[in-house]
Amino acid sequence: MSFNFVLPSAIRYGNGVIQELDQELNQISAKKILVVCDPGIIQAKILEKVLAFVGEDKEVIVFSEIEANPKDYNIQAGAELAAKEDVDVLLAIGGGSPIDAAKGIAVLARQGGVIRDYATKPIGADCLPMIAIPTTAGTGSEVTFSSVITDTKENYKFTVKSPYIAAKVALIDPELTYTLPPAITAATGIDALTHAIEGYTATCTEPIAEALGLYAVEYIGKYIVRAVKVGSDQEARDGMMMGSLLAGLSFSHADVAGVHCMAEALGSVFDKPHGLCNAIILPHMMTECLPFALYKYARVARALGIVESDDKKAAEKGIEWIRDISTEIGLPKFQSLGVEPKDFHMLAELSEKNGSNGSNPKPMSIEDYEKLFIKINQE
Repeated sequence: MSFNFVLPSAIRYGNGVIQELDQELNQISAKKILVVCDPGIIQAKILEKVLAFVGEDKEVIVFSEIEANPKDYNIQAGAELAAKEDVDVLLAIGGGSPIDAAKGIAVLARQGGVIRDYATKPIGADCLPMIAIPTTAGTGSEVTFSSVITDTKENYKFTVKSPYIAAKVALIDPELTYTLPPAITAATGIDALTHAIEGYTATCTEPIAEALGLYAVEYIGKYIVRAVKVGSDQEARDGMMMGSLLAGLSFSHADVAGVHCMAEALGSVFDKPHGLCNAIILPHMMTECLPFALYKYARVARALGIVESDDKKAAEKGIEWIRDISTEIGLPKFQSLGVEPKDFHMLAELSEKNGSNGSNPKPMSIEDYEKLFIKINQE
């Protein structure tokens, strides 16, 4: 056995930790800051809350043009602004889209070119430093060193990956999630569960990633319903944020798998919400992979609190638990996405060529993906 486990991000965790923001900016001698966020962060007054902890000696520029499933042109525009203004640091505030976008901006602002190049081109160490402040318990992007971007010409998602693009510091403050609406809490919560399960079961995983993923499952299973139903439940919000963090560390040191292959196809072509797509697909892909990951799925089930000595029965009950919880917290069915069956073959082709397809417990062909899209659509 051999593997590398790299932690390029310092993690500051706890209620009120955003109060340490100015201290962190001073640590890197930052005087000019480019905030990377989406319009919702401004509308929810989260940006105002965060910037209250930036010292008056600093200049702040706000780039709020980030879209869901961040687009290549979002990255280009942000990088051009960062270079033009000669900023010292990026401050990414939001869910996975702004944080992933900031990682791309960090590369382009210093190294030039177009972001698509860096899916295959080596990334040098000269990247803008970035501080990440997550506002959802979902993607774990604040502690990963990958960025998923939509190629708008090819309608395809690609990944840029390097420890150099990771946040220098992640300020993880559960209080920022207290006002998150139930529907977003639900979708991002099962998204985090997807990261945990795929990080644990990916064919390329390793022991540390496995341990983190399984512990993340335990946190999310314990707290997701409470967080959705009572948003002000501080213990539940804290538990979900910790679960998301652990899941992010897990999959970033292993990989995601088939659920993400399908979700990224849906996101790149139809711009569907990534977390919601993952959440809808998860139990279906687990059923598909059950014979290939029986022991691990049984351990997932027990981490969710299921008491069953027989591995097959435990694994099946675990998948059923995810289905039942998804219904209880109000997640919609696949048909709500409005995707036409005529597009399933094209989506299957995109899923199969995704770079994470090889990490799925079950080898999946185009035909396998197409059959699964059809099956999910019928339920």
